[in-house]
Amino acid sequence: MSFSLPQLEYSYDALEPHIDARTMEIHHSKHHQGYTNKLNAAIEGSENESNDIHDILSGLDMTNMALRNNAGGYYNHKIFWEIMNPNKENVMSEGLKTAIDEAFGSFEAFKEAFSNAAATRFGSGWAWLCVKNGQLEVCSTPNQDNPLMPNGCGGTPILGIDVWEHAYYLNYQNRRPDYINAFFEVINWGVISEKFEQSF
Repeated sequence: MSFSLPQLEYSYDALEPHIDARTMEIHHSKHHQGYTNKLNAAIEGSENESNDIHDILSGLDMTNMALRNNAGGYYNHKIFWEIMNPNKENVMSEGLKTAIDEAFGSFEAFKEAFSNAAATRFGSGWAWLCVKNGQLEVCSTPNQDNPLMPNGCGGTPILGIDVWEHAYYLNYQNRRPDYINAFFEVINWGVISEKFEQSF
């Protein structure tokens, strides 16, 4: 199996002013394409060549850095594009609303926990909202690691934010908290609700 760069369902400028078109173009067509190409090179001729991305990640040899970095980079960015949308009318399901309230007490408390995980991730990495043992949890991972990997925080990721500097530096420079706040303006809660329901 070879992997291809997922196409966006919106234009590079569709998330402005929250995420600028130039960052989106470079992030998608350069960074994600690079992870895709290197993932294909890493699995060529190996037992992973016939596996899907979930099997590759869950059975990963964490010492295989080429596969770890590029399988993670491919998968993480695939989720990232899916869970953003310029449409302000997308709606969170009642099931997800209830789960957020049960896990965090309120949406605002969830937002604070998720934003803190993203803001305090040292260096490069990701913050995640995962379904783990039927409950929602927030965690973060370094570099291109994710919850599905053997050393990940566990669970099924349904929301993730990229806090590598390439995701925000052109517009926000070192103001990561501003980027995190802007990210909440473009989250597609409809898609995340679907991912939540599919996680059971």
